[in-house]
Amino acid sequence: MGKVIGILSLKGGVGKTSIVVSLGGALASLGKKVLLVDANFSSPNLGLHLNILNPETTIHHVMANDSNISEAIHENDVFDVIPASSYFKRQISPLRLKYKLSQLKRKYDIILIDSSPALNEETLAAMIASDEILIVTTPDYPTISTTLKAVKIAKQRGTTISGIILNKVYNRNFEIPIEDIEKTIEVPVMAVIPYDINHLKALSKFTPSTHHKPWSSGSREYKKLAATLIGEKYHPFRIGNFFRITPKRQDVNREIYYQRAFET
Repeated sequence: MGKVIGILSLKGGVGKTSIVVSLGGALASLGKKVLLVDANFSSPNLGLHLNILNPETTIHHVMANDSNISEAIHENDVFDVIPASSYFKRQISPLRLKYKLSQLKRKYDIILIDSSPALNEETLAAMIASDEILIVTTPDYPTISTTLKAVKIAKQRGTTISGIILNKVYNRNFEIPIEDIEKTIEVPVMAVIPYDINHLKALSKFTPSTHHKPWSSGSREYKKLAATLIGEKYHPFRIGNFFRITPKRQDVNREIYYQRAFET
C-alpha cells in the first residue's frame, strides 16, 4: 500500500511546487513509483512546472465525476502526474480528494500532493487525504508566522507532521537559525534546501532539479530526505566521510524519523 504525503505551506512564493517536483524526482531516482497530484484547485501550478500546459483530463474532471482518476494520469519520464485545470467553471468538493486518491494507493509507492498556499478548504482536503505532511517554509519571520498557523491546523486535525522543509536558504546571519525555528514551531527540520540558480534552470527545462544537477548540495539533500521517507539510507561518496564531522541538525532529525518509523 502506497503512502500519501502532503506538501503544505500557507504562503505563496516559498517554492512548494518546485519541492514537490524535486522530491518526486529524488524518490523516483531511488526506484520508487511516484505520482504527483496538483490539489491547488484554484491556482494550479504543477502542470506548468512539467510542460503540461493544456491537459484534456485533470483532477478537476475527476473531482466533478466526469472522468475516472486513471484517465487523468499523465506519464512523465521520471514520474506520473495528475495536473489540475487552470479554468474549470463548475464547483467541486475538494474534501473528496482522499476518496479519489485511495483508488491509486496500490499502484504507487508514494503519492505527493501539491496543496493550495492558502488557509482554505483545499488545504484542509490535502491534510485529510495525506498519511503525513511536510510543511515548507523559508527562514524569515513573515513565513514562519504562517507556518505556525499551518502546524496548528494540522495538529487540530490529527494529521501526522513529519517535519519542515526549509527552502531558499542563503546561510546568512540575517536568516532565522534552525534551532530557533524548531523551538518556535515545535516541529523538526527534515531538510535544508539552499538557494540555487540551478533550480530556476531546471524549471526552464521542465525537469526536477534533482535530475538537472543530481550532485548539487540541494539534490543531495532531497535524496537524503527521500531515502528517509521510504526507510532507506542514502550515503553518497564524499571525501568528508573519511573525517569525523559533527552532523547537521537535519541529519539528526532524519535519523530520529528513520528509527521511529522503521526500527520500532
